[in-house]
This record gives sequence, structure tokens and C-alpha cells, in this order.
Amino acid sequence: MRRWHLAVLALLGVFALACEEGTGAADPKPTGSSKSYPSSMAALGDSITVGFASCFALVACERRSWATGSDSAVDSHYRRIRDKSAAIKGKAYNFAQSGADSADLAAQARKAVNVKAQYVTILIGSNDACAASVPGMTPVATFRQRVGAGLDRLKKGLPKARVLMVSIPDLYRLWDVGHGNEKAVRAWNAGICPSLLARPTSTAEADESRRRQVARRIDGYNDALADACRAYGKKCRWDSGEVHNVRFDLELVNRIDYFHPSTEGQARLAEVSYPGRFTW
Repeated sequence: MRRWHLAVLALLGVFALACEEGTGAADPKPTGSSKSYPSSMAALGDSITVGFASCFALVACERRSWATGSDSAVDSHYRRIRDKSAAIKGKAYNFAQSGADSADLAAQARKAVNVKAQYVTILIGSNDACAASVPGMTPVATFRQRVGAGLDRLKKGLPKARVLMVSIPDLYRLWDVGHGNEKAVRAWNAGICPSLLARPTSTAEADESRRRQVARRIDGYNDALADACRAYGKKCRWDSGEVHNVRFDLELVNRIDYFHPSTEGQARLAEVSYPGRFTW
């Protein structure tokens, strides 16, 4: 995420490396074709959706994205759809960007329109909460307006596309389960999500209050996402908070920044957010 990537890299001495991969598993053959499945898709969002740090380095690793990844270890939405219909093969576009927040959604939506995506996933908001301080967090009303602008662009350009709106993960829980872990604390002290994770071991009332404010802001964002999806109409489906309800622990985040989902975490996001049947 843009506000602390440089600090993390400086602490850990990790440079932009190309992810090396070889899962050893052949791509599964489609089990059939159905007109109910989309033949193209686009993923919008931030570093979570680009698979940041899921390939053992602090770089994007799109093949392990919960949405568009090709790695069998994740079993992304793309792979699950491809198993049912070969029509989508090679037409999964990831327009998410590390560091993106709600202000970037409309531009990403334009890219989805340009490729005529039939299915669009949206996971945005962590960076709106992960500010330098609590006052720097995006106001909920501003967040709602920005998300609405992105959805308006999709609705005008892709009126028949199905949109999946995904809830923001419970970042407060990550602090709760990780603030007693020495390695996690060391990584967070590099400047990761300071509005929440600054002084992670402090029990001072000011720090406890700050963390609760971030948790409440994320709850407000999720309410705004659900509202924006309802306003969009029948072509938008809200995940009903399934991603936010994932009980993330340190096994589901990578062991470098202890913040972004690991391969296992990406797989869990794919599992709980996948809509199954594309009937909406």
C-alpha cells in the first residue's frame, strides 16, 4: 500500500524481484461450458487483489490473486469459472493497483469497460483506512461518493455485466491476533497501516481509542459498499460481509509484512467470496 511500501522495503531489504513460480500442476481442463458463466472478467481494487507479497517477496503476484489468479494453490474466481466454461480462458484482467484507494476506482472501472468485461469484482477501501493518522482516513461520505462514481462508470459502459462487491477485511482483528507476535510487531513498526498498527503493543487509552476508530471506519465503509451495490441494482451482488467475517490469523498473512494475505489467505478470500452460480 502506497503509504508504507518504501518503509517496509527499507526495513526488510527486499527489492522488486520477479516472482519465481512452478506449481507443478497442470491447468485443469474445463468440465463443460455454460452460457450462464461470464466469458471475461476484470478485477478492481488494491494490493490485496494484485496478490501483493503472496509470492514470498514484497511485489505484486497476480497469479495468486483471489480474483484472477492462475495458480492452482489459490483456486481463484477465474479458475473456478474456467473449470465450468472454457470461454473465459485468457480473458481475466487485473486492473487493481497496490496503494489504490476509493479515489482510483473510477479509473479502474474505465479499464474494465474498455475490455468489455462481463464480470467485475471490486475490493477497495483498506487504503482509505490505512492513513498516516486517524484524521487522514477518508470520510465515509467521501468514500461512498467515490465508490458510486466508479459504479456509475461500470453501469453506463457495461450495463449487462455482473458486479461483485466484496467487503473489506477485518484489519482490527489482524492487530488483535498479531500484536503479541514479535516478528509481526517488528514488521508493522516499519510504518504499515499506521492509523491502526502504530505502536502495536501499546495499551494506552489513546492507542486503544485510535484502533477502535479505525475499526468503526471500516465498518462504515462496508455499509457504504453494501448501499452502493443496492443502489446499482440487480446486476450488483454484495458479499454480505463474508470477506470481512473471515477470522484472519497470522497463518493467512505473509511472513514478510504480516499484513497482506499469503497464498493461503488468498485462497480463503477466493473461497468465501466466490458467488458460485452466476444467476444474478
